[in-house]
Amino acid sequence: MNELYKWRKIKKKDIKAAQQLLVNVENEYVSACAKFIMREKFNDPIWALSAKNKEIAALIINSRSTILPVLCGVKEIPNTVFLKGLMRSKIIHSIQGLKDEVRFTEREMEKNGKLPDDIIDYDLMSLDKLPEGVKNSGPSNLILRLPRIDDIDEMTPLQAAYEKEEVLPKGSAFNPAASKASITNLITSGKILAAEINGRLVGKINVNAVSFSRYQVGGVYVHPDYRGKGVAKRMAAEFITSLTGEGKGVTLFVKKNNNAAKQLYGALGFIKINDYRITYY
Repeated sequence: MNELYKWRKIKKKDIKAAQQLLVNVENEYVSACAKFIMREKFNDPIWALSAKNKEIAALIINSRSTILPVLCGVKEIPNTVFLKGLMRSKIIHSIQGLKDEVRFTEREMEKNGKLPDDIIDYDLMSLDKLPEGVKNSGPSNLILRLPRIDDIDEMTPLQAAYEKEEVLPKGSAFNPAASKASITNLITSGKILAAEINGRLVGKINVNAVSFSRYQVGGVYVHPDYRGKGVAKRMAAEFITSLTGEGKGVTLFVKKNNNAAKQLYGALGFIKINDYRITYY
């Protein structure tokens, strides 16, 4: 890529071109697409890489304290002075995206003396339609239902356990109030499904990002006492079927060392499409 390409903050006239770029690569950038769609709500700045009178080649989305690079396979990024300025002027707690593109951004952070506190690598997986017959698994007394607001007291410990087990970076403190607010918001205005056995809520799954034509699934958790019984498989199958029934594809990312979850998603028909990384500062 020649040096005529430069980074610039996108303007109103650039929105259509930036959106088209994201639509073209949506499957691998669902989180970034979701942040782009919500940019006005949070006043998120977005930068584009382009030459004069040329199409946009790449984007960097700054969603509050998270950087999401959308480099679209670009191997040589010119004008890294811009990135150095961005790293110095913004409070950055994490970088999230395709592994190779996050690694590039990490190196720019390192040049400014900022070293990561934790790095978590994932398999990025994708699905457009669930195989036939998967939904019939699981215990006969398993009930799958939408959680209600009066389920908050039972759902809060499940959300807390999920965050501690799957989300919190090394050395981070758990925030009970933020966790409860998160599950409350999911129940009142998000897409979420709960698993119930003998009157006890034992699992959950939810959508954590919505892009143009895809949902990103996350928050998958089953209480340890009920694992290995097919609860997660049936719960995920039921939930994902409801999403694909809307004509949308489904994407998720799963930790590299979580073999049980990778096996589950593989059985549901998910395929790995790339390596994903979240780097925390």
